[in-house]
Amino acid sequence: MAERVHALAREIRAYCSEHADPQQAARYTRYFTEGYDPWGVQQKDPLWNEKQKAWLEEYEDLGLSGFLFLGELLFRGGKYEEGSLAIRFVAEKREQFDTKAFCLLAKWFEAGVGNWAHTDVLCGQLIAPLLETRRIGLAALSDWRGSPFKYQRRAVPVAMLGLLERNPKIGPLLKFLVPMMMDSGKVVQQGLGWFLREAWKKEPRAVEAFLLQWKDRAPRLILQYATEKMTPQARVRFRRGRSR
Repeated sequence: MAERVHALAREIRAYCSEHADPQQAARYTRYFTEGYDPWGVQQKDPLWNEKQKAWLEEYEDLGLSGFLFLGELLFRGGKYEEGSLAIRFVAEKREQFDTKAFCLLAKWFEAGVGNWAHTDVLCGQLIAPLLETRRIGLAALSDWRGSPFKYQRRAVPVAMLGLLERNPKIGPLLKFLVPMMMDSGKVVQQGLGWFLREAWKKEPRAVEAFLLQWKDRAPRLILQYATEKMTPQARVRFRRGRSR
């Protein structure tokens, strides 16, 4: 299997190199302050989409584990389109996921998931649906909260957005995030604030009580994102040093 995985990786890179466009590559650079290394392949090109389908069919025998290994190789290469392709391949196979497959997926962050876009798409197309359908439990993300890789930590609250669709009790979800509330990573803080903002829309009293507990300790960016849909008068309550 390994030989065929490496063969597919080479084929993908050869295609991307042949269709590279420097102007297209520079188009979205401003959205990635921490670095962006694309080939410049036009993502909406019908030929690109057809090629992806053809690869999936030709290499179907690799199975989920093979495509997870492929993703590890592609993310190590650092090219944006290669990472996006890896996500698409495994998202097509999410019904096959189990705990073992999810552990293999975690290796992608060490391999090189290195931007918010890949993280959020991976969460939206794969991890959140796995949580929603209970193919994995929230406990599967426990170790991710303390990961040395900031985008793996960001994935925790972003993936948990999917759980809000099930209208769960918010309290246990907030408790799960407690170990992350002092995280120093900007992209992690943004993800936490995003989740808290959306949870607030579902259960404002619980989230506001939680935020009041953290307003004098947690990084301000978390509070900024979490409260941005509140009225200006309501946001005042969550300023540092403000009495309740």
